[in-house]
Amino acid sequence: MPEIGNFSIILVFVFSAYAVLASLIGAKTDNRRLIRSAERAVIINFAMITLAVVTLWTLLLTDSFTVAYVSAHSNRDLPFFYKFSSLWAGQEGSLMFWGWLLSIYSIFCVLQNRNRHRAMMPYVIVVLMATQCFFSILNLFVANPFTTLAIAGPGGSQAFAPPDGNGLNPLLQYPMMVIHPVMLYLGYVGFIVPFAFAMAALATKQLGDTWIKTTRRWTMVAWFFQSCGILLGAAWAYHVLGWGGYWGWDPVENASLMPWLMGTAFLHSVMIQEKKGMLKVWNMVLIICTFFLCIFGTFLTRSGVVSSVHAFAQSAIGTYFVIFLSIVLASSLTLLFDRLKYLKSENQLDSMVSRESSFLFNNLILLAACFAVFWGTMFPVISEAVKGVKITVGAPYFNKINFPIGLFLLFLTGVGPLFAWRHTSLKSLRKNFLMPVFLGFAVGVVLFAFGIHDFYALMCFMLCVFVTTTIVAEFYKGAKARGRSSGEDFLTALINLTHRNTRRYGGYVIHFGIVLIFMGVAGAAFNKQVKADMAVGERAHIGSYTLQCTDIQNDDNPNYSSQRALLAVYHNGVKQNYTLRPEQRFYKASGQPTTEVALHTSAVEDLYVVFSGTVNSDKAIIQAFVNPLVLWIWIGGLVVVFGTVIAMIPSKGEMERRNAWETEWEHIIAAREEELNQVAKERTRA
Repeated sequence: MPEIGNFSIILVFVFSAYAVLASLIGAKTDNRRLIRSAERAVIINFAMITLAVVTLWTLLLTDSFTVAYVSAHSNRDLPFFYKFSSLWAGQEGSLMFWGWLLSIYSIFCVLQNRNRHRAMMPYVIVVLMATQCFFSILNLFVANPFTTLAIAGPGGSQAFAPPDGNGLNPLLQYPMMVIHPVMLYLGYVGFIVPFAFAMAALATKQLGDTWIKTTRRWTMVAWFFQSCGILLGAAWAYHVLGWGGYWGWDPVENASLMPWLMGTAFLHSVMIQEKKGMLKVWNMVLIICTFFLCIFGTFLTRSGVVSSVHAFAQSAIGTYFVIFLSIVLASSLTLLFDRLKYLKSENQLDSMVSRESSFLFNNLILLAACFAVFWGTMFPVISEAVKGVKITVGAPYFNKINFPIGLFLLFLTGVGPLFAWRHTSLKSLRKNFLMPVFLGFAVGVVLFAFGIHDFYALMCFMLCVFVTTTIVAEFYKGAKARGRSSGEDFLTALINLTHRNTRRYGGYVIHFGIVLIFMGVAGAAFNKQVKADMAVGERAHIGSYTLQCTDIQNDDNPNYSSQRALLAVYHNGVKQNYTLRPEQRFYKASGQPTTEVALHTSAVEDLYVVFSGTVNSDKAIIQAFVNPLVLWIWIGGLVVVFGTVIAMIPSKGEMERRNAWETEWEHIIAAREEELNQVAKERTRA
């Protein structure tokens, strides 16, 4: 089976390289047959890499430890669920999985546009398959998942399977980590489709908004998966790593955040190009940077240039990524500069107090946040290259820079819907801003009176109320107006209003989800923690909680041995009806320990407890945290997901326009067929 896997990867390289050459030659010579053969090569490429993936899955599930990858990332007692996810747990498998997802995006892209955008599609295939070619090269020459172990067996040198593998990294043996990498990879890979269409638009000089309309949902799908991946990663860090937080500004966390920030800016910016024909160059720059940061994030995870709990082992693979990134950046920017004269804006910004300006400021703030994260992430590398000393940048830098940026971004989220396109009158500003500003300020006064004096937290809560008010007002005014004109009741009008313009109102739902996330993050200003050594019967106090150690237990199973503390919980002196069981595990195959967090969640705060072992065999080492409002981060994430799904659904107006276009096209075809039939009859009579 390893030979089948290796041969499949070789064929992936061959067919992706052929697709690139056939598309280029076919586009230059206008050879449709050659272009169709390139499209078929994309389909065969998908089949070949799928065969390679299925082969590795089979090797993992059948405990084929003669394969180095299986031996390093699985073991006999590993549950089936985690054996399945071992495919993307290591360097070699995750790169092949990256390429497999790319092949899925590629085949859907080619099939969807098989009879559309015929001038652009060859160049789209070039970008997709050139990237596929790069990842197949990595799997062939640097990180081959089918390398076999050459171990001398008894009485000879024939290879044999080790009795067991090293097992999956214990930190990855958590249900959320089965889903998190998949979501993140789907986000990383998905942004290649809008990038490919952007490059195709530059190559063919079709620089209107066609490529943007074509890739709108592709971009939203990639952004959706990237958002899910980031949120799931934060949840994993919170529930598994045992440090009491969900975001530590780790370099690999930052690597996933940067393309998300740039992709968010792109999604907002393209609206201005669609409506006003502006920011054409800017949109090209944004999608180039987004794709660059997606590959750059993959490079950071694998190159070893930065230290991270999330990163793979250091290897020579970084050089290949640097070369590929250099080619991507040089070729895309060269093409962009060569086409600048075709990217002139059709309109100018009429007023600084307009929806266009709010989108522009939104873009600038997102870009500033992305640059701040990039600079902080790469500063240790830059300082070592310049001064010879690696200077680490910690969470205080990122918090100090990004908290003000985040608050300004939150403010713009509320301001945007209040502005009109082109120009907003003073009367309209007074009318639209009065209630949101009043409610935000009133909530701030109340919170200050109740003892919330932290500046950033107070401002965040005030802005959350401000933005929520503007969102509710938009839905209320729209539904009321529709109800008056159609006679529908409020709920029906609200549903039909949203269905009529899913992109706009789905966006408002996403903004509300972001508000909830900001509210949850603001709660971190009031975190509490305590550390105590507790014998059975002893107590520790944190905030309004009291923890009492009632027992220390040991357990053992084929996968790991464990030790846990049982803690009774008192809240304001009243014993609660639940017991916390923080645990420490030792995984036998890998020889690695992990901590299993005990967590009690409410809408107000989380009680978060970590067990770090024992002192003198009779005292449990307990670290406890009280983290306010964390639940709202996860609720906000679900709202963002829900809003994105709404925004991706075709709106009723869009469907009506599409149906009208299809009907008109059918009439044209029918008329043409009738004309041809008439000509044929006349020729027959003649």
